[in-house]
Amino acid sequence: MKIKKVLVSQPRPISEKSPYFSIAEKYGVKIDFRPFVKVEALPAKDFRKEKVSILDHTAVIFTSRHAIDHFFTLCSELRITVPDTMKYFCLSETIALYIQKYVQYRKRKVFFGPSGKFPELLPVILKHPSEKYLVPMSDTHTDEIKNALDANHIQHTDAVMYRTVSVDFAPEETLDYDMLLFFTPAGVHTLVRNFPKFNQADVAIGCFGPATAQAIKDAGLRLDMQAGTAELPSITAALDLFIKEHNKE
Repeated sequence: MKIKKVLVSQPRPISEKSPYFSIAEKYGVKIDFRPFVKVEALPAKDFRKEKVSILDHTAVIFTSRHAIDHFFTLCSELRITVPDTMKYFCLSETIALYIQKYVQYRKRKVFFGPSGKFPELLPVILKHPSEKYLVPMSDTHTDEIKNALDANHIQHTDAVMYRTVSVDFAPEETLDYDMLLFFTPAGVHTLVRNFPKFNQADVAIGCFGPATAQAIKDAGLRLDMQAGTAELPSITAALDLFIKEHNKE
């Protein structure tokens, strides 16, 4: 199969320096972006059912800007004033800086990992073992953070504060592509729901992460490329190699 057109099931990158654009130019491939999912806030009434007391915690672990937005929005809806003493632990500096949208950035209160990967944030957390951590997350989360914190006897509470839902495709939209890239199980569910008669045939399907890979297999589809591994840590690195191998003259 030769790859000429790729559909990425995410919004178009803001930065023109994105590796996707370099790959498109390098191989003469057309890469389109079309979100298959959207993130919605969990209603306050549904959050109350979790019986989680935000103010019982002294620190928050943020894995994304979505988590920050929905944490502070939920606090506002619940009329909770987040104390100035709250500490924030973020996967990356980019996420940490985003906190400024809601609270004053203080170096002694905001911490972040060097790479955007939780294993590298964990040592920072372990330097503050007495904190009671709250972990805002999506309904489609994995247990990576929970398992790591439990293994190190860190007090924490996982709280679903937002959810990932499928989007609807217009009747005229098609999947005329040589390759589709997915990032969440919800994205795969969107494909199946919107295109129940989808015939994969020679269309390559790639994904990021084991949960998404399993969703693809569960849907009866063929998985041709998986990123998020030790060998291929990023989806763009995996895509670059896949196109290189399949577009050989």
